[in-house]
Formats: sequence, structure tokens, C-alpha cells
Amino acid sequence: MNKLCISGWLAWALLSALPAHAGAQKEEPLSNSVRALMQKSVSDLAAPRLVFASEVEGQRWMQDMSERLKKRMPDQTMREDFLRSVHYEASRAGLDPQMVLGLIQVESGFKKYAVSEVGARGFMQVMPFWVRSIGSPEHNLFHLRLNLRYGCTILRHYLDIENGDLYRALGRYNGSLGQPEYPNMVLSAWRNNWSYRPGY
Repeated sequence: MNKLCISGWLAWALLSALPAHAGAQKEEPLSNSVRALMQKSVSDLAAPRLVFASEVEGQRWMQDMSERLKKRMPDQTMREDFLRSVHYEASRAGLDPQMVLGLIQVESGFKKYAVSEVGARGFMQVMPFWVRSIGSPEHNLFHLRLNLRYGCTILRHYLDIENGDLYRALGRYNGSLGQPEYPNMVLSAWRNNWSYRPGY
């Protein structure tokens, strides 16, 4: 790799690591059973795939979402891998993939190497304490699949704590439980930019 390529890559990495919009998510004690379930979830290495009623519907979703994301993520291969991974990780956690896209828009602006003022990392702005709590020391929160896996597993955990109340779960995810700004931003991004109706 020549010096020009290296300096270009470093500039891109530095720009991508600009601060993101993330709150001070709280580290809370987990019961042994919850910790075990979350550890099992983040260790699953299955390959991401789209799961739709038909292959045609999966292609429609990919084309639609890819077109919407094109300006933020110009590289088609990277974009499609990202979308496939988001859909898979959100679906396996019982989350709406479009809502997760709204959360990523608010949290990191789709910047893979985003770092918040409090140290949250990557697309879904996962706090490093989660690696200690439910992961392994070698887990890199800037890795696409791992970041999405952690983020979706954590949001699912908060949804379970809040008995399915997405508004409160989003507040917990951001460390701003009881304040309306963050949940409203995510729900607005979801509705305005990522809503999707199969067959349309």
C-alpha cells in the first residue's frame, strides 16, 4: 500500500470517528440468567441473510433501502452487506429492521467508526462495558456484525425490562430514560426515512 493510499485511509478513519449522538447509557447489574442469554446471543456466528415471505419481496426491500441509504453509504457492496446484516440482526432479536435503521441514523449517522463523548462506539453506539459484561475481550465494537449484534441484543433486553414499551426501552438505550427527546428522534427518523410496507 503506497503512502497516498495510507494517508487517504487515515483521513477517512479520522473523519469517520467524529463524535456521535449518544447518551450515557447506564451499566446495570444483570442476573445470571439474563447475562447467560445475552452472552449466547452475541456469540452466535450465523451468516446474515434476508428472511422474507419470498425472494422477490427480499429483493424489493433491499433495492428500496439501498436507494434510501445511497447518499450516506455510496459503496454498493458495503451498503448491501450493512443492510443485510441490519435486517438479520434486528429480525433475530425481534426488532423492526426499519426502527433499527432509524436508531442508527440518530446514534451514529451511519458512521462505522463513530465514537461518542462518553465512549460509545460504532453504528449502534455500543458502550464498551457491554463487552466486559456479556462478550469476550477480543470483541471489536467497530466490527459491523458485532456492533449490530450487541446493539440489537441490548435493545431487546431493554424492551423485555420495559414489557415491550419501545419508548421507554429507547430511553434506556440512550441513557435518558424519562426524557422525550431521544425516543422522539428515533421514532421520527424511523417514520420519515425508513418506514416500509411489504408489497408496496
